[in-house]
Amino acid sequence: MTTPICDFVRKYAAQNSLRLHMPGHKGTAFLGFEHMDVTEIDGADSLYEADGIIAESEANASALFGCDTFYSAEGSSQCIRAMLYLACMSGEKKEKPLVLAARNAHKTFLSAAALLDIDIGWLYGENRGAYLSCDVTTQYLERAIVTSDRKPAAVYITSPDYLGNIADIKSLAEVCHRHGVLLLVDNAHGAYLRFLSQTQHPIDLGADVCCDSAHKTLPVLTGGAYLHISPRVSEKLSHMAKNALAMFGSTSPSYIIMQSLDMANKYVADGYGNRLEVCCKRVENLKKVLREKGFILSGCEPLKVTIAAKNYGYTGKELADILFEKNIVCEFSDPDFTVFMFTPEISDEQFIYLEEVICNIPRKETIKSVPPEFCKANKAMSVREAAFSMCEEISATDAVGRVLAVAAVGCPPAVPIVVCGELIDKNAVECFEYYGIDSCCVVKQQP
Repeated sequence: MTTPICDFVRKYAAQNSLRLHMPGHKGTAFLGFEHMDVTEIDGADSLYEADGIIAESEANASALFGCDTFYSAEGSSQCIRAMLYLACMSGEKKEKPLVLAARNAHKTFLSAAALLDIDIGWLYGENRGAYLSCDVTTQYLERAIVTSDRKPAAVYITSPDYLGNIADIKSLAEVCHRHGVLLLVDNAHGAYLRFLSQTQHPIDLGADVCCDSAHKTLPVLTGGAYLHISPRVSEKLSHMAKNALAMFGSTSPSYIIMQSLDMANKYVADGYGNRLEVCCKRVENLKKVLREKGFILSGCEPLKVTIAAKNYGYTGKELADILFEKNIVCEFSDPDFTVFMFTPEISDEQFIYLEEVICNIPRKETIKSVPPEFCKANKAMSVREAAFSMCEEISATDAVGRVLAVAAVGCPPAVPIVVCGELIDKNAVECFEYYGIDSCCVVKQQP
């Protein structure tokens, strides 16, 4: 498969031209890759008006994913905002758009809702487990759509979630389409799902629009992502995709990141499916060994291992710290879980080392503490009203009765416990304390 962006930049770098254009480093090596860092010079194409090398590269990606695929150099965050913009544009303009969203949405979803002035109907799911997961079944979704006070513009699901749970996208899509509603999927953790022996990618399962963080599971630099439009709705939405991305993206997208996305096409086309299958088998074998050792695992995602650590006598953070001392760095940990993400770039020797280290950790008495129940919060104002209000930072323990203004949670996992505009109650403060949140930004009270 061709790599037009990479080829152009390499040719330009070899010319050793006098660079009287941006960026300011002029190709001089400070970090070592500056000679490959260009901008929209003649022949380099322009991401949001692509008709040259970028258009060719995106066409390559589209062929691999089987749908209209567009690049983001600003991660899935840019794509999430674009998805919601497309949902707003596709619906009737008579009233404010409503999106039904699984509660474990990334905080970018909230910023997009604030910017686009979207009403959110939260889907809490059937089973209230960890706040990072949300079990939205077809029956639950059907009820939510039917009982909604107005027809939603879209349903928004996060799958896979941070703990490795995968939603039944096929069945959820059937519910949405039966009611004439778009299904949007935050598939940030699942770009590779398209290339399994039997695809599990949301677009193939019926989603209308989805985003993938290529950098999370493919060999792409941080910030590289895809926006995918299903053939089912491509004629309606694809012509608006570039405008949607441009509305939220920098006019100077990184050509280093775009080269990485470009090269990923060649990587995927050149036997990636076989390497992925081998890696998935290695991960499945590791899961088998860990279960035999007595570890409790969560989730079903093929390239993710999530250990529910308390059963083995440790918090998730304690387990992560032990591994860190052995030069093993996990993706995420909290009081309950330790999360590992794998790709074919992990060698056999590294799999063996990880298995040996974990299996040599002595088992201790089970920790019986459980997280506070994650309860529904009461809405005091819209996400937009809260996000654009004057705010102040206060101690989390003093926040009972106040309205959250900013969902200031770090990434990972970037999933808010309370969202903008909701009242903070005692349950929320208990959750803040459990997950180590010491302060929060609340709407400033009038004197």
